[in-house]
This record gives sequence, C-alpha cells and structure tokens, in this order.
Amino acid sequence: MNIKKILQTIKENDSFLISTHVNPDPDGLCSELALGLFLRALGKKVSIINEERVPKRYCFIPQVKMIKGYHSAVKNTFDVAIVLDCGELERVGKVMGLVQDCRTVVNIDHHITNKDFGDHNLVLPAASSTSEILYDFLMAAKAKLTRDIAVNLYLGIVTDTGSFRYENTTSKTHAIISRLMQYDFCISDLYRQLYESIPLNDIQNYIKIIKNFRIMYKGKVLYVTLKNKDLKSFSEHFDLKDKIFKFLRTIKGVEVVVIFVEKEDKSTRVNFRSQSHLDVAKLSSYFQGGGHKKASGCIIQGNIRTAQKRVFSKIKEMLNL
Repeated sequence: MNIKKILQTIKENDSFLISTHVNPDPDGLCSELALGLFLRALGKKVSIINEERVPKRYCFIPQVKMIKGYHSAVKNTFDVAIVLDCGELERVGKVMGLVQDCRTVVNIDHHITNKDFGDHNLVLPAASSTSEILYDFLMAAKAKLTRDIAVNLYLGIVTDTGSFRYENTTSKTHAIISRLMQYDFCISDLYRQLYESIPLNDIQNYIKIIKNFRIMYKGKVLYVTLKNKDLKSFSEHFDLKDKIFKFLRTIKGVEVVVIFVEKEDKSTRVNFRSQSHLDVAKLSSYFQGGGHKKASGCIIQGNIRTAQKRVFSKIKEMLNL
C-alpha cells in the first residue's frame, strides 16, 4: 500500500521539501502546513516552498509563516520532495527544479487527472480534498494531532467542499470534520476570516466586473473575460475568480461558468465550473489542462478571442446543443 511506502520513506530520510501548486488555495496551503507540522514533530528538517509567498488573505492560517516563496538563491538540497494537491509536477512552477533534485518524490493528491508523477503516489479522486487524504495518512501514521494541525485540515476540507455544498462532500468528510472539531477552535471565526473580511474597494471593483458577465446558449453557459489590469485592481485579500464562480453558479439554469484571463505572454488562462453532468475535467483535457469533474482549468495558446472560439465550440459539442 502506498501509505506504508510513504511512511517508510519518511522514516528513512531526514530532510523534506514540501510544495503545492501555483496560485495555491487553502487545501494546498493547509495540507502543506499540516504535513510540515507532523514531520517537524518527528524531528525532521522541513522546508515548505511555493512559487510565491502566501497571499495576505490567508495570513490568519495557523503557522502560515512556515511557508516561504521561491527565489533563485535557494541552494538547499533535500532527501525527499512531497508535492501536494498537484495534478502534474509542472504545477509547482519555479519550485520544480528543487523537486527534481530530490532523490525521492512523493505525490499526494485528489485530482482525477493526476499523472502519477511521483516515485510514490497517493492519489484518491474520491476524496473531497488533499486535506482529507492527509487526515487518513496521519491516522495511519498514528500521529498525535495538535490544534494547529486540526485547524489546517479543517480549512482545507471546508474550502474544497464549498463549505460542504459540493458533491465531493461525503459522510466520511463529515465524520472527519467532527473529529477535528474536538480540538476546540471556533468555526465562525474561521469562516469570517475566510469569507467576511473583504475591503470595501474590492467590493466596488467586483461589482463593476460582475455586471459584465455574458450569456451563451440560452443561459446554460455564463462567462466572464478578465484582463491583467482587472486582476491588479484588487487587493491580496480578495479572490476574484472564486467570488465570480460562487455568484454566477447560483443563477437558475446555468450549467457551466467559464472565466477567461488574459496572460502577460498573450496566452489565455481558462477556468471552468460545472453545475450539471458536464465533466469539465474532460473538457480541460482537450486543451492539455486538468482538474475535477466540477472544477478545472487549462491554458490555451492564443488570445482571448481564439480561446473563446475553441472553448465554446467544445462546450456546445459536449452539451449536445
């Protein structure tokens, strides 16, 4: 079993690099921290390094200062790299070189499109989140949970399940949450810091953008187009794409929401959310992307107009419109 192999790898090695995907979400960040705290308690040397520093909106997460941003001056070498919440190794961005220099790479993830890039792979697409997988891993390791580990696992699970609203939420998910809540933390405080601490200026800018969403195929498909200047108008406390998706998915009759983002190299970042039978992981795979059945993304070479033409053609085909 891969858990046993990973535990043996941890036992036999001393120094560990932990990383997650670029533009990390709480599941990526919090699973890093929970694992890092566990390894430190074992007396291991641990470095958590991501492509960029943690956005300010996540500064309340326990022990978040353990996470460092990558810089080219990093010369450390590590015995083992553990990559979390990444469907493919390239998703760690600039950290990839450090990962490849390690003797052993461990891949822990829940994306259905995961490419099993590790020497040891613990990939469970049925899990709600990487944090849920990590909880089971820590239980198999007979780890002693702390409040900080419990809060991190809770945050990873609650965000990746949309506060338990998404289809990836199971009875097992709730059972794990019940156990984590025994560590005496206030879920209302965590919710407020996650979702109810938005600067006024960000709300004003958001209103301007959300008014410009577009409708396709009689309301079955909604989309928003963003440019670099739009993204730069928001503070680090505001996750624009997350807010757009959460709002547009509430509209009756919508099956797919798409966000197109103009990148500086003139390619287009495309993110999808599904409210229907449409498998957006499969949709993204047509453009060499990946993710989950209900949430995925890809990068298309070409400007936004080119990307939209290709994406809408494929959506029309998949929805039989």
